[in-house]
Amino acid sequence: MSRADLDKKPYDVAGMFDAVARRYDLMNDVAALGQVGMWRDKMVDGLELAPGQTVLDLAAGTGTSSAAIARAGARVVAADFSLGMMTEGRRRGAPVPFVGADAQHLPFQDDSFDAAVISFGLRNVHDPRRGLQEMTRVVRPGGTVVVCEFSTPTSPLFRTVYERYLLRAMPAAARAFSSNADAYDYLAESIIDWPSQEELRGWFLEAGLVHCQYQNLSGGIVALHRGRVPSV
Repeated sequence: MSRADLDKKPYDVAGMFDAVARRYDLMNDVAALGQVGMWRDKMVDGLELAPGQTVLDLAAGTGTSSAAIARAGARVVAADFSLGMMTEGRRRGAPVPFVGADAQHLPFQDDSFDAAVISFGLRNVHDPRRGLQEMTRVVRPGGTVVVCEFSTPTSPLFRTVYERYLLRAMPAAARAFSSNADAYDYLAESIIDWPSQEELRGWFLEAGLVHCQYQNLSGGIVALHRGRVPSV
């Protein structure tokens, strides 16, 4: 799958990530110009965790985000649809349990977690609104749902430069680091096709979340969205 497809087929997406699992984190660091660590720290801060709370890290990939959450004192379940990504995470010794899961049909009971987060993965879900609804379902009343995702740069000029970078420079760089450069063509276009910050905030509200807000990072390259499950 080499083009952004709004009707993403789950098994095609899983297969794509299986193919790039070994070098996915490295390529992310290159594509993000070294800012991934800062974005991850902001994501952990956004969860507002108390020690011992339980967090679902959805689309966890190799578990790098899960490990960061665990270092903050939380108990983490890393869930992903790609067997290849989870296998790579286990090979690297990620200190969290991995669970195979489809974001649209999570294998967890209602109110199972204190918080749920998905970092740079919601845009790869076949029905992202359904994914948000499932995250909301498995988080207890008063808990937090966080999405850290590529977004729309706030400056029109910067947006134009950034989109040209995504469509040209990032796939070119991927060819130097990955055996599956087509995957990065898809990833670049999926970022450009992704909704704006306000539209994603609207999806949070549709999912039944309250106190929904977002923070732009790196000029809007990334947006950190957060909402709370209504208290009973």
